[in-house]
Amino acid sequence: MFEPASIIFAAAGIAVFVAAILPKLLRNAPFSMPMVFLGAGMAAFSLLGDLPDPDPVAHPDFTTHLTEVCVIISLMGAGLALDRPVGRRRWATTWRMLAIAMPLCLAGMALLGMWLLGLGLAAAVLVAAALAPTDPVLASEVQVGEPADEEEGTDQEDEVRFGLTSEAGLNDGLAFPFVYLAIAMSVVGTSPSAWFPEWFAVDVLWRIGMGMLLGFGTGKALALLFFSARHESMRLSSHSEGFVALAATFLAYGVTEMFEGYGFIAVFVCAVTIRAAEHTHGYHKVLHSYVEQLERLLTVVILVLLGGAIARGLLARIGWAEVGVALIFLMLVRPLSGWLALARGKTGPRERIAISFFGIRGIGSLYYLSYALGQGGFGDQAERLWAIVGLVVAMSVVLHGATTAPVMNRLDRLRERRAAEEFGDEGKAPKTPI
Repeated sequence: MFEPASIIFAAAGIAVFVAAILPKLLRNAPFSMPMVFLGAGMAAFSLLGDLPDPDPVAHPDFTTHLTEVCVIISLMGAGLALDRPVGRRRWATTWRMLAIAMPLCLAGMALLGMWLLGLGLAAAVLVAAALAPTDPVLASEVQVGEPADEEEGTDQEDEVRFGLTSEAGLNDGLAFPFVYLAIAMSVVGTSPSAWFPEWFAVDVLWRIGMGMLLGFGTGKALALLFFSARHESMRLSSHSEGFVALAATFLAYGVTEMFEGYGFIAVFVCAVTIRAAEHTHGYHKVLHSYVEQLERLLTVVILVLLGGAIARGLLARIGWAEVGVALIFLMLVRPLSGWLALARGKTGPRERIAISFFGIRGIGSLYYLSYALGQGGFGDQAERLWAIVGLVVAMSVVLHGATTAPVMNRLDRLRERRAAEEFGDEGKAPKTPI
């Protein structure tokens, strides 16, 4: 028989080729790349018993760091892709989703965890914090494309893709205080007097503030190096070196984490700050393209391993209660939270439904859970919590993957029709919502 190592190398080569081709082949199909690789992982680890066990409970450090790297790279890509300058009105959809929808999702999932799953308060808060954010990795299929290099394209992003991209970029970091809250509850108890003062001062004010400040500062410094360095040899935008996007990602994340800030916030803010400099420069496309390709490779690895973990029994403890909670969260809690958040906003009814529905859960949820289980005192609950979060992520991959292409293509056709009606042959995006 073949050696396991040779099988892994061959499978890795095939997976890379497939990852390059699939997004184009599935553009109009009710399937997505995450669906394919999740299923491939399940099949491979079911049929090939010699493959190592990808159980995240047995390999917590590897799981934490692999998902961590994937998320921060995805956040850099999301920030670099956004053409719309930051502003109170321009980003109104984002602020509404962060301020209203995410807290409602947190509260809804925590209550479901306690009432229907019988989780303790700390465990329920952890599951809610892990599942509340829209994932910047798996949501890439409903996010904006590559950066525009013309001034006229910077305000033409459709509201659905912009809203989901900007929401996913920021809400991952803003969910972190509640992960720390769950950790604190698991260690010192659920009494507010035991955790609130330090949690609010450090985990909310200090960590968010440092993430914003250091992300902005790092982005400004790197933008000067990229576009305004005195010496041509130091002006990286002149050399089209895309891999420095990875350096920017790690630098912003590492410096912020050194000062106990939220690195997720810092990476996204850094990317948006770099994007704001020389807004129409073609170098932004070079940086984004490199990050996007690396993100896709890491996503393939994680999805195959998640599928393998499911095949090897990750969901063995799942019952009808867990399935019901997952469906309620994906089909009711998130959509209703998003709908309420966007009520009376500038989004049209179809846009509002799409943004509310496509709250995709994914790699970020896996990272949060893995990190918290390594830091907190959740004891023997690890397997059950992994089963719950793994179930929701897998269901999100299937549910949202099957509906992304049909829904987004339908919205694009409506937008193009509206543009033709309003602007004739000019082909500009419509200013009115759909």
